[in-house]
Amino acid sequence: MKLATYKDGSRDGQLVVVSRDLSTAHYATGIANTLQQALDDWNFISPQLQDLYVTLNQGKARHAFPFDPAMCMAPLPRAYQWADGSAYLNHVELVRAARNSEVPASFYEDPLMYQGGSDDFIGPMDDVVVPSEDYGIDFEAEITVITGDVPMCATPEQALEGIRLVMLANDVSLRNLIPAELAKGFGFFQSKPATAFSPVAVTPDELGDAWQGGRLHLTLQSTWNGRKVGMCEAGPEMTFHFGQLIAHIGKTRNVRAGSIVGSGTVSNKGVEVDGRKDWPKGYSCIAEKRAIETILDGKPSTAFMKYGDTIRIEMKGKDGQSIFGAIDQKIAPLAKA
Repeated sequence: MKLATYKDGSRDGQLVVVSRDLSTAHYATGIANTLQQALDDWNFISPQLQDLYVTLNQGKARHAFPFDPAMCMAPLPRAYQWADGSAYLNHVELVRAARNSEVPASFYEDPLMYQGGSDDFIGPMDDVVVPSEDYGIDFEAEITVITGDVPMCATPEQALEGIRLVMLANDVSLRNLIPAELAKGFGFFQSKPATAFSPVAVTPDELGDAWQGGRLHLTLQSTWNGRKVGMCEAGPEMTFHFGQLIAHIGKTRNVRAGSIVGSGTVSNKGVEVDGRKDWPKGYSCIAEKRAIETILDGKPSTAFMKYGDTIRIEMKGKDGQSIFGAIDQKIAPLAKA
Protein backbone atom coordinates (compact mmCIF):
# COMPACT_ATOMS: atom_id res chain seq x y z
CA MET A 1 0.00 0.00 0.00
CA LYS A 2 0.95 3.67 -0.27
CA LEU A 3 0.70 6.14 2.57
CA ALA A 4 1.17 9.90 2.89
CA THR A 5 0.64 12.62 5.48
CA TYR A 6 -1.43 15.69 4.67
CA LYS A 7 -0.83 19.11 6.17
CA ASP A 8 -3.50 20.13 8.66
CA GLY A 9 -1.72 22.77 10.72
CA SER A 10 -0.45 20.28 13.31
CA ARG A 11 3.06 18.92 13.74
CA ASP A 12 2.16 15.36 12.69
CA GLY A 13 -0.51 15.95 10.04
CA GLN A 14 -3.23 13.55 8.95
CA LEU A 15 -2.51 10.07 7.60
CA VAL A 16 -3.95 9.36 4.16
CA VAL A 17 -3.99 6.24 2.00
CA VAL A 18 -2.98 6.92 -1.61
CA SER A 19 -3.98 4.91 -4.67
CA ARG A 20 -1.39 2.89 -6.55
CA ASP A 21 -1.37 5.34 -9.49
CA LEU A 22 -1.12 8.34 -7.10
CA SER A 23 -4.32 9.83 -8.50
CA THR A 24 -6.61 9.63 -5.47
CA ALA A 25 -6.38 9.51 -1.69
CA HIS A 26 -8.56 8.87 1.36
CA TYR A 27 -8.13 9.96 4.95
CA ALA A 28 -7.33 7.09 7.30
CA THR A 29 -9.51 8.65 10.00
CA GLY A 30 -11.07 5.94 12.15
CA ILE A 31 -8.09 3.63 11.53
CA ALA A 32 -5.11 5.80 12.47
CA ASN A 33 -4.71 9.56 12.62
CA THR A 34 -0.94 9.61 12.06
CA LEU A 35 1.68 7.37 10.51
CA GLN A 36 3.48 6.98 13.84
CA GLN A 37 0.25 5.66 15.37
CA ALA A 38 0.08 3.06 12.60
CA LEU A 39 3.73 2.09 13.07
CA ASP A 40 3.29 1.68 16.83
CA ASP A 41 0.54 -0.92 16.31
CA TRP A 42 1.39 -2.13 12.80
CA ASN A 43 0.11 -5.70 13.02
CA PHE A 44 -3.35 -4.51 14.03
CA ILE A 45 -3.64 -1.30 12.00
CA SER A 46 -1.89 -2.13 8.71
CA PRO A 47 -4.48 -4.75 7.61
CA GLN A 48 -7.19 -2.11 8.02
CA LEU A 49 -5.18 0.38 5.98
CA GLN A 50 -4.63 -2.33 3.37
CA ASP A 51 -8.38 -2.92 3.11
CA LEU A 52 -8.93 0.81 2.52
CA TYR A 53 -6.13 0.76 -0.06
CA VAL A 54 -7.81 -2.06 -1.97
CA THR A 55 -11.16 -0.25 -1.88
CA LEU A 56 -9.51 2.97 -3.06
CA ASN A 57 -7.81 1.22 -6.00
CA GLN A 58 -11.12 -0.35 -6.97
CA GLY A 59 -12.69 3.12 -7.16
CA LYS A 60 -15.17 2.25 -4.43
CA ALA A 61 -13.95 4.47 -1.58
CA ARG A 62 -16.85 6.82 -0.78
CA HIS A 63 -14.83 9.80 0.36
CA ALA A 64 -11.86 9.64 -2.01
CA PHE A 65 -10.39 12.89 -3.32
CA PRO A 66 -7.69 13.85 -5.85
CA PHE A 67 -4.22 13.36 -4.39
CA ASP A 68 -2.17 16.57 -4.22
CA PRO A 69 1.56 16.21 -3.43
CA ALA A 70 1.71 19.92 -2.55
CA MET A 71 -0.46 19.13 0.47
CA CYS A 72 2.03 16.57 1.76
CA MET A 73 4.33 16.79 4.72
CA ALA A 74 7.07 14.20 4.94
CA PRO A 75 5.26 10.83 5.30
CA LEU A 76 6.64 10.74 8.86
CA PRO A 77 6.85 14.48 9.66
CA ARG A 78 9.10 13.94 12.68
CA ALA A 79 10.73 10.72 13.73
CA TYR A 80 12.24 9.14 16.80
CA GLN A 81 15.39 8.51 14.79
CA TRP A 82 16.94 9.48 11.46
CA ALA A 83 20.14 7.54 10.78
CA ASP A 84 21.75 7.98 7.39
CA GLY A 85 24.31 5.62 5.95
CA SER A 86 26.79 5.75 3.09
CA ALA A 87 25.97 2.40 1.57
CA TYR A 88 27.20 3.21 -1.95
CA LEU A 89 30.93 3.09 -1.44
CA ASN A 90 31.58 4.27 -4.98
CA HIS A 91 30.51 7.70 -3.72
CA VAL A 92 33.07 7.52 -0.91
CA GLU A 93 35.75 6.29 -3.30
CA LEU A 94 35.19 9.22 -5.68
CA VAL A 95 35.20 11.88 -2.98
CA ARG A 96 38.34 10.40 -1.42
CA ALA A 97 40.10 10.02 -4.77
CA ALA A 98 39.46 13.69 -5.52
CA ARG A 99 41.56 14.61 -2.49
CA ASN A 100 44.14 11.85 -3.01
CA SER A 101 42.96 9.86 -0.02
CA GLU A 102 42.42 6.11 0.11
CA VAL A 103 39.31 4.43 1.47
CA PRO A 104 40.18 2.49 4.66
CA ALA A 105 39.64 -1.28 4.33
CA SER A 106 37.24 -1.22 7.29
CA PHE A 107 34.75 0.87 5.26
CA TYR A 108 34.00 -2.22 3.15
CA GLU A 109 33.15 -4.31 6.22
CA ASP A 110 31.44 -1.87 8.58
CA PRO A 111 28.86 0.69 7.34
CA LEU A 112 29.40 4.42 7.65
CA MET A 113 26.47 6.11 9.42
CA TYR A 114 25.62 9.39 11.10
CA GLN A 115 22.70 10.53 13.26
CA GLY A 116 20.69 13.29 11.57
CA GLY A 117 18.15 15.72 12.99
CA SER A 118 14.73 14.07 13.11
CA ASP A 119 12.63 16.76 14.81
CA ASP A 120 12.01 18.83 11.68
CA PHE A 121 11.62 17.22 8.27
CA ILE A 122 10.23 19.13 5.30
CA GLY A 123 7.63 18.16 2.75
CA PRO A 124 8.40 17.03 -0.81
CA MET A 125 7.42 20.37 -2.34
CA ASP A 126 8.53 22.67 0.48
CA ASP A 127 11.36 25.12 -0.16
CA VAL A 128 14.84 24.21 1.05
CA VAL A 129 15.57 27.25 3.21
CA VAL A 130 19.26 28.04 3.73
CA PRO A 131 20.59 31.16 5.50
CA SER A 132 23.46 31.68 3.02
CA GLU A 133 24.43 30.57 -0.48
CA ASP A 134 28.03 30.55 0.77
CA TYR A 135 27.32 27.34 2.72
CA GLY A 136 27.70 25.24 -0.44
CA ILE A 137 24.15 23.98 -0.97
CA ASP A 138 23.89 20.45 -2.36
CA PHE A 139 21.10 17.94 -2.90
CA GLU A 140 21.53 14.23 -2.18
CA ALA A 141 19.16 11.72 -3.79
CA GLU A 142 18.70 8.67 -1.59
CA ILE A 143 16.53 5.66 -0.78
CA THR A 144 15.22 5.39 2.78
CA VAL A 145 13.18 2.95 4.87
CA ILE A 146 10.99 3.28 7.95
CA THR A 147 11.26 0.49 10.49
CA GLY A 148 9.07 -1.19 13.03
CA ASP A 149 10.64 -2.44 16.25
CA VAL A 150 13.94 -4.25 15.66
CA PRO A 151 15.62 -5.78 18.74
CA MET A 152 19.21 -5.16 19.75
CA CYS A 153 21.72 -7.52 18.07
CA ALA A 154 19.28 -8.53 15.33
CA THR A 155 20.99 -10.14 12.34
CA PRO A 156 20.80 -8.35 8.98
CA GLU A 157 18.24 -10.94 7.85
CA GLN A 158 16.10 -10.35 10.94
CA ALA A 159 16.45 -6.60 10.48
CA LEU A 160 15.02 -6.86 6.96
CA GLU A 161 11.80 -8.18 8.48
CA GLY A 162 11.51 -4.94 10.43
CA ILE A 163 11.21 -2.75 7.34
CA ARG A 164 7.69 -1.33 7.07
CA LEU A 165 7.92 1.33 4.36
CA VAL A 166 10.26 2.62 1.65
CA MET A 167 10.68 6.27 0.58
CA LEU A 168 12.99 8.61 -1.34
CA ALA A 169 14.91 11.43 0.33
CA ASN A 170 16.69 14.67 -0.46
CA ASP A 171 19.31 14.69 2.29
CA VAL A 172 20.43 18.28 1.85
CA SER A 173 24.11 18.96 2.60
CA LEU A 174 25.89 22.26 3.18
CA ARG A 175 29.25 21.25 1.78
CA ASN A 176 31.28 24.28 2.82
CA LEU A 177 30.39 23.70 6.47
CA ILE A 178 31.44 20.04 6.47
CA PRO A 179 35.26 20.28 6.60
CA ALA A 180 35.35 22.36 9.79
CA GLU A 181 32.79 20.11 11.45
CA LEU A 182 34.58 16.88 10.57
CA ALA A 183 37.88 18.39 11.70
CA LYS A 184 36.44 18.51 15.21
CA GLY A 185 36.16 14.70 15.09
CA PHE A 186 32.53 14.61 16.15
CA GLY A 187 30.69 14.34 12.81
CA PHE A 188 28.00 16.25 10.90
CA PHE A 189 25.70 18.73 12.60
CA GLN A 190 25.08 22.21 11.16
CA SER A 191 26.09 20.92 7.72
CA LYS A 192 23.00 18.69 7.63
CA PRO A 193 19.80 20.80 7.62
CA ALA A 194 16.24 19.44 7.44
CA THR A 195 15.77 16.45 5.14
CA ALA A 196 12.90 16.15 2.64
CA PHE A 197 11.15 12.90 1.77
CA SER A 198 8.96 11.74 -1.11
CA PRO A 199 5.22 12.47 -0.96
CA VAL A 200 4.43 8.79 -0.51
CA ALA A 201 5.90 5.92 1.50
CA VAL A 202 5.20 2.44 0.14
CA THR A 203 5.24 -1.04 1.61
CA PRO A 204 7.95 -3.30 0.12
CA ASP A 205 5.37 -5.62 -1.45
CA GLU A 206 4.33 -2.75 -3.76
CA LEU A 207 7.78 -2.84 -5.32
CA GLY A 208 7.47 -6.42 -6.60
CA ASP A 209 10.68 -8.05 -7.79
CA ALA A 210 12.44 -4.66 -7.79
CA TRP A 211 12.80 -5.13 -4.01
CA GLN A 212 15.35 -7.89 -3.48
CA GLY A 213 17.27 -8.60 -0.31
CA GLY A 214 16.98 -5.11 1.08
CA ARG A 215 17.95 -3.36 -2.16
CA LEU A 216 15.72 -1.46 -4.58
CA HIS A 217 16.62 -2.34 -8.16
CA LEU A 218 15.26 0.68 -10.01
CA THR A 219 16.62 3.94 -11.45
CA LEU A 220 16.76 7.04 -9.26
CA GLN A 221 16.32 10.21 -11.32
CA SER A 222 17.72 13.60 -10.30
CA THR A 223 16.75 16.72 -12.27
CA TRP A 224 18.54 19.97 -11.41
CA ASN A 225 17.08 23.19 -12.85
CA GLY A 226 15.11 21.17 -15.38
CA ARG A 227 18.14 19.20 -16.59
CA LYS A 228 18.35 15.50 -15.84
CA VAL A 229 21.74 15.00 -14.18
CA GLY A 230 21.31 11.56 -12.61
CA MET A 231 19.86 8.27 -13.80
CA CYS A 232 21.57 6.13 -11.17
CA GLU A 233 20.82 2.45 -10.64
CA ALA A 234 19.97 2.01 -6.97
CA GLY A 235 20.31 -1.76 -6.67
CA PRO A 236 23.50 -3.41 -7.97
CA GLU A 237 26.12 -1.13 -6.40
CA MET A 238 24.61 -0.76 -2.92
CA THR A 239 27.48 -2.20 -0.87
CA PHE A 240 25.44 -2.63 2.32
CA HIS A 241 21.73 -3.50 2.05
CA PHE A 242 19.14 -2.04 4.41
CA GLY A 243 19.17 -5.09 6.68
CA GLN A 244 22.88 -4.55 7.27
CA LEU A 245 22.38 -0.84 7.92
CA ILE A 246 19.61 -1.48 10.46
CA ALA A 247 21.63 -4.24 12.15
CA HIS A 248 24.54 -1.80 12.40
CA ILE A 249 22.33 0.66 14.31
CA GLY A 250 21.09 -2.17 16.54
CA LYS A 251 24.51 -3.45 17.58
CA THR A 252 24.18 -1.80 21.01
CA ARG A 253 20.55 -0.64 21.20
CA ASN A 254 17.02 -1.41 20.16
CA VAL A 255 15.70 0.19 16.97
CA ARG A 256 12.18 1.42 17.61
CA ALA A 257 9.14 1.80 15.35
CA GLY A 258 9.35 5.04 13.45
CA SER A 259 13.10 4.99 12.86
CA ILE A 260 14.15 6.20 9.40
CA VAL A 261 17.29 4.73 7.84
CA GLY A 262 18.93 6.21 4.74
CA SER A 263 21.09 4.64 2.05
CA GLY A 264 23.33 7.62 1.45
CA THR A 265 23.89 9.10 -2.00
CA VAL A 266 23.03 6.60 -4.74
CA SER A 267 26.15 6.25 -6.87
CA ASN A 268 27.37 4.22 -9.85
CA LYS A 269 30.90 3.45 -11.02
CA GLY A 270 32.46 5.03 -14.07
CA VAL A 271 33.40 3.20 -17.26
CA GLU A 272 36.35 3.52 -19.66
CA VAL A 273 35.50 5.29 -22.92
CA ASP A 274 38.37 5.82 -25.40
CA GLY A 275 40.91 5.68 -22.61
CA ARG A 276 39.09 8.20 -20.44
CA LYS A 277 36.74 7.55 -17.52
CA ASP A 278 33.09 8.48 -18.03
CA TRP A 279 30.08 8.33 -15.73
CA PRO A 280 27.11 7.72 -18.07
CA LYS A 281 24.59 7.33 -15.22
CA GLY A 282 25.34 10.83 -13.95
CA TYR A 283 25.27 11.78 -10.29
CA SER A 284 22.95 12.04 -7.29
CA CYS A 285 24.74 14.95 -5.62
CA ILE A 286 26.87 17.86 -6.79
CA ALA A 287 29.80 16.91 -4.57
CA GLU A 288 30.22 13.74 -6.60
CA LYS A 289 30.15 15.68 -9.87
CA ARG A 290 32.83 18.00 -8.49
CA ALA A 291 34.91 15.01 -7.40
CA ILE A 292 34.70 13.55 -10.91
CA GLU A 293 35.79 16.90 -12.40
CA THR A 294 38.73 17.06 -10.00
CA ILE A 295 39.82 13.51 -10.90
CA LEU A 296 39.59 14.23 -14.65
CA ASP A 297 40.65 17.89 -14.86
CA GLY A 298 42.44 18.66 -11.63
CA LYS A 299 39.77 20.99 -10.29
CA PRO A 300 35.96 21.22 -9.96
CA SER A 301 34.00 23.39 -12.39
CA THR A 302 30.39 22.83 -11.26
CA ALA A 303 29.16 25.31 -8.65
CA PHE A 304 26.85 24.40 -5.79
CA MET A 305 23.19 25.42 -5.77
CA LYS A 306 21.97 29.01 -5.66
CA TYR A 307 18.73 30.61 -4.52
CA GLY A 308 16.01 29.88 -7.05
CA ASP A 309 17.56 26.59 -8.17
CA THR A 310 15.22 23.60 -8.34
CA ILE A 311 15.77 19.91 -7.68
CA ARG A 312 13.44 17.05 -8.59
CA ILE A 313 14.05 13.50 -7.34
CA GLU A 314 11.86 10.64 -8.57
CA MET A 315 11.79 6.91 -9.19
CA LYS A 316 9.61 5.20 -11.77
CA GLY A 317 8.55 1.58 -11.97
CA LYS A 318 9.02 -0.71 -14.93
CA ASP A 319 5.65 0.54 -16.20
CA GLY A 320 6.99 4.09 -16.34
CA GLN A 321 4.75 5.33 -13.55
CA SER A 322 6.06 7.28 -10.57
CA ILE A 323 6.16 5.05 -7.48
CA PHE A 324 6.70 7.49 -4.61
CA GLY A 325 5.73 10.75 -6.29
CA ALA A 326 8.42 13.37 -6.80
CA ILE A 327 10.45 15.46 -4.42
CA ASP A 328 10.26 18.82 -6.22
CA GLN A 329 11.90 21.69 -4.35
CA LYS A 330 13.34 25.17 -4.72
CA ILE A 331 16.31 26.63 -2.85
CA ALA A 332 15.24 29.72 -0.91
CA PRO A 333 16.79 32.27 1.49
CA LEU A 334 15.74 32.58 5.10
CA ALA A 335 12.92 35.11 5.33
CA LYS A 336 13.82 38.22 7.27
CA ALA A 337 11.76 38.89 10.39
